[in-house]
Amino acid sequence: MMEDILINWSPQETRVAVVENGAVQELHIERTLERGLVGNIYQGKVARVLPGMQSAFIDIGLERAAFLHVADLHTAAPRGEQPTPIERLLFEGQTLMVQVIKDPIGTKGARLSSQVSIAGRMLVHLPQDEHIGISQKIGSPEVREALRERMLGLVGTRDSGGGGGFILRTNAEEASDEELAADIAYLRKTWNTIRDRALTLPPGSLLHEDLNLVQRVLRDLCSERTAKVRIDSRLQFEALQAFGQQYMPGSVGKLEHYAGERPIFDLSNIDAEVQRALSRRVDLKSGGYLVFDQTEAMTTIDVNTGAFVGAKNFDETIFKTNLEAAGAIARQLRLRNLGGIVIVDFIDMGREEHRQAVLAELRKHLAKDRTKVAVGGFTQLGLLELTRKRTRESLARMLCEPCPTCEGRGQVKTARTVCYEILREILREARQFSAREFRVVANAAVVEMLLDEESQHLAGLSDFIGRPISLTAEPGNQTEHYDIVLL
Repeated sequence: MMEDILINWSPQETRVAVVENGAVQELHIERTLERGLVGNIYQGKVARVLPGMQSAFIDIGLERAAFLHVADLHTAAPRGEQPTPIERLLFEGQTLMVQVIKDPIGTKGARLSSQVSIAGRMLVHLPQDEHIGISQKIGSPEVREALRERMLGLVGTRDSGGGGGFILRTNAEEASDEELAADIAYLRKTWNTIRDRALTLPPGSLLHEDLNLVQRVLRDLCSERTAKVRIDSRLQFEALQAFGQQYMPGSVGKLEHYAGERPIFDLSNIDAEVQRALSRRVDLKSGGYLVFDQTEAMTTIDVNTGAFVGAKNFDETIFKTNLEAAGAIARQLRLRNLGGIVIVDFIDMGREEHRQAVLAELRKHLAKDRTKVAVGGFTQLGLLELTRKRTRESLARMLCEPCPTCEGRGQVKTARTVCYEILREILREARQFSAREFRVVANAAVVEMLLDEESQHLAGLSDFIGRPISLTAEPGNQTEHYDIVLL
């Protein structure tokens, strides 16, 4: 099935939507003041070495120090061998070239690697290695071996002015020798520029910045399944054309400038889809629904039949709901960019063949995901576990912030609960301080309850402490916020 890519550009923000069969499958957002750091290369300075964690904090000029594990050091031992302890490889104050492999998320700093890689259209350059790798998605062993032989002939050796390793991306399978050679030359030129900058710039300097989102559309998102790439900015369209003609000429014919009066995202009702992707509940066409809860450690997804009663018997109703939910969950993971551990609570199925069919349906839809996903089977409790690689903030974390009223809990105390907290606090204050009067400043609903339903308890407390209690309603106060003033 073919897909369209829509690009909505403005000076402050770029939004990219991948649309398949009229439904939004992916949404990418890049804000000018909040550009992601993955792929950027910095001249870092070791701020602290932690032998107990076999890691180090590296200052790369950001607000928070970045994190480097010994396994991501270029000088670390090969896989399967015992790595050299990090305290023997790094020391505080040492200058080190590092690359961001994971953006800062929440309170965590960026994740780094000293194994530099530079992505091109068809190749990824590994300037510190001599390895020739082939993408796992490229066909048969014979095809892979033929590509490796071609690359060995094109790369050359360090003595011949070549050197460095390369990984062939999936779109290199049909590339000509001329296209591969052009990509090799571009990547080596980029590496030479980075190396020259590293010799002259101080620690904390940016040596190389990855492509912006508009350019990455051609490099990473555009494929043989892409019918059109439509962009609503004439200036960015021309810049993308020039960029494509130089590096990705095969994709230039798919570019199209959108000059319509309606906003480009209105063509597929994308803004409404984004709003739905920010809500906890997602309704299914059958009448069932999904509930998403995202926490720091994991995301949980609950599947419910809701109003769906259309099948012949209860088992079939559950099976059809879970089948539909499997496709919707795969799409929502991509759209919301949910990463880390994901636990799915499908409706309990009594038949093993139903569970295997739902699992196969989920895996079929997840195969379209550009991000690596590992799916386990059903647990003894009937839960399905999967992990999705997390490289950037989720859609909700990017567009939203915790509610200042509930502080992210998703619920607030009732007015009666706050009333009883106030009565306990007054009693506590009366035992510690000698005051003529206690004045409560609280939300209007709390004050109204104290004057009405809880008036008997308020009067009883006033008699018990022997002091008057007055009430003042503050319209700006949230339900849980109150003050007790001693007069």
